[in-house]
Amino acid sequence: NIFFENSTRTKLSFELAEKRLSADVVNFAASSSSVSKGETLVDTVNNILAMKVDMVVMRHPYAGAGVFLSKHINAQIVNAGDGAHEHPTQALLDAYSIRQKLGDVTGKKVVIVGDILHSRVAISNILCLQKLGAEVMVCGPTTLIPKHIESLGVRVEHNLVKALNWCDVANMLRIQLERQDIKYFPSLREYAMMYGLNKQILDSLDKEIIIMHPGPINRGVEITSDVADSKQSIILEQVENGVAVRMAVLYLLASQRD
Repeated sequence: NIFFENSTRTKLSFELAEKRLSADVVNFAASSSSVSKGETLVDTVNNILAMKVDMVVMRHPYAGAGVFLSKHINAQIVNAGDGAHEHPTQALLDAYSIRQKLGDVTGKKVVIVGDILHSRVAISNILCLQKLGAEVMVCGPTTLIPKHIESLGVRVEHNLVKALNWCDVANMLRIQLERQDIKYFPSLREYAMMYGLNKQILDSLDKEIIIMHPGPINRGVEITSDVADSKQSIILEQVENGVAVRMAVLYLLASQRD
């Protein structure tokens, strides 16, 4: 497990998945390694593989790091998130959680709300959910919606209540301030007023919807505590399902190597 960015859920989830499959797990801390001395990514991983490691789970701050690495090493690579690009296993566990709760993904309407521009979860969810037959909408401030995102076949809505009344499932994303180099909105307080989901909004909707969040939650910004902890929330179920889904991914990749 090579994590060049901080992680709680994903890192622990992969580690538990590996241990439940009886794998020997090695956790690599990039901050205390030779990476800090200027060693390249390829050299770092090749040195690890020289110790007879079979599979690499990697999170990296740069988009495409996993694909780049796959062209230079001989090992199975699992993308645990690459910059603001993609987070495939999060999309798989989100899709599984929807199916578990609603019975099927096909025909369901899913809205992804928040910082779409900097979210690796958003892009992976869009691609995965569409493959499974769901309709996808993105909602957020104009400054946080990527240009030309409609070319992916998604709807765009800037009014939160309209988006929530349209959907069966709402996936609330946090504002990724650590990836923002300019100011995209006046303040977190104003963002919460326009795009934060609270109990009053939830109770006013035309139908009962499912609430999701990939974590970590910024309570009081994109979602309030009474919504995150409500019976309509499946946030903890997502975390639980993450272990099983990642076990499946690791098992399939291990069998391919054999």
